[in-house]
Amino acid sequence: MKNNLTEMLNINYPIIQGGMMNISFAPLVSAVSNAGGLGTLGYINNISKWHDEIKKTKHATNKSFAVNIPLYISDIDERLQIIFDENINILITAAGNPSIVTGKLKNSEIKILHVVSNSVQAVKAESAGVNAVIAEGGESGGMVAGDIISNMVLVPKVVDSVKIPVIAAGGIFDARGFIACLALGAQGVQMGTVFEASVESSALKEWKDGIIKSSETDTIVFPAGKNHVRMLKPEKYPGKIITGQVSAMITKIEKAEDIMKRIIDDIDPVFKRIEKQI
Repeated sequence: MKNNLTEMLNINYPIIQGGMMNISFAPLVSAVSNAGGLGTLGYINNISKWHDEIKKTKHATNKSFAVNIPLYISDIDERLQIIFDENINILITAAGNPSIVTGKLKNSEIKILHVVSNSVQAVKAESAGVNAVIAEGGESGGMVAGDIISNMVLVPKVVDSVKIPVIAAGGIFDARGFIACLALGAQGVQMGTVFEASVESSALKEWKDGIIKSSETDTIVFPAGKNHVRMLKPEKYPGKIITGQVSAMITKIEKAEDIMKRIIDDIDPVFKRIEKQI
């Protein structure tokens, strides 16, 4: 499965594992990359631990992987130097103006993917020089924009607004969601919640159990400064389980490689089912 995005990122399948803070460490990142997708190391406040996880990931895979950093942090320059030193070639940024890093990385081979929540942000990110944008719909878990725009609206709007590749994020669990995002114009997908509940995830057991038990009405969005956070309803699931709406579709804990295989293997059957309906 090849397109502009897979060629850019040097991956077999246009499936990106979301970089989840304190959840996507080396075991998960390397498992996704080894299965042909793009694993992403989540942000860790402690820069030494973050650096250690980069080294562990490099030891566990020889495939491409990304690192994720929010743009509001104060030690960006120090982290960028580590990225240079460790020869990391893919950076995913969020929560800020990507020109903060595109200017510093202008003459490097590092590809920059920036998370956006509307088409205006996407256009600005493209102008700043990012290589692709991740259009994150309001279905997503964790930090979401206050507008809470669904992917059915967000993705085609962003696709129509920029020339660079668009990656859809939010509410994706299986081949049906993957194909739907391609139909909307995305060249790939980013998935967080399904990998949050994976065997290799560092999420607590009660988090994974809560995801498995949840229904489609069990998430709620709380204000959190300029943004909002989507999580399971605390009155029903004590423990601040940050997750997306797609948690309702997850019924078991799977290995990351099995998640990847399930999606890829189901693509042809889903297409055949569609062909019978048109």
